[in-house]
Amino acid sequence: MTTLDSGERRRAGDSRPVITELIDELTVESIAGEAWISLVGEDEVLVPLPGELPADALSSWVDVVGPWTGSVVLTTGRDTAAELTRALLRESAPAELEDEDVTDAFGEIANVVGGNVKAALPGPSALSLPDVGPAPDVRNPADVCRIDVLWRGQPVSISVQGALPALPAAH
Repeated sequence: MTTLDSGERRRAGDSRPVITELIDELTVESIAGEAWISLVGEDEVLVPLPGELPADALSSWVDVVGPWTGSVVLTTGRDTAAELTRALLRESAPAELEDEDVTDAFGEIANVVGGNVKAALPGPSALSLPDVGPAPDVRNPADVCRIDVLWRGQPVSISVQGALPALPAAH
């Protein structure tokens, strides 16, 4: 008799880690704080206080692919992203910022924070190029580590969120 392998036995034993098993909020806060100081300036600190994100929120993110797969997402208001761009570019900032300037600078901050998060995760992983736009959807609410901070009094949300939906529960 021939039996077909439906894969159910393998799937029942599958497990993939959720981010909170690998990294915690204090680690994300530390990584973000160090990135801010190195990129934006020594006096530029993140204050661990939540704030209400504005309706015109803009996100920058990088994807991490490895034993854990997901995105490192920074979200703030468009005006704050422009302020971050000016702080990052310092005296090189043009008098009139273009969308491309904000995309490049805000993406670079996500790239640095994401690269440091990737380094804190187990196993070899790859990092995508940064993207900027509306925040990617949260696919698995149990696979998110998020911090909310203030920079210059403005809210910034930094989340490390899984890209994969939750696995089906074993029967």
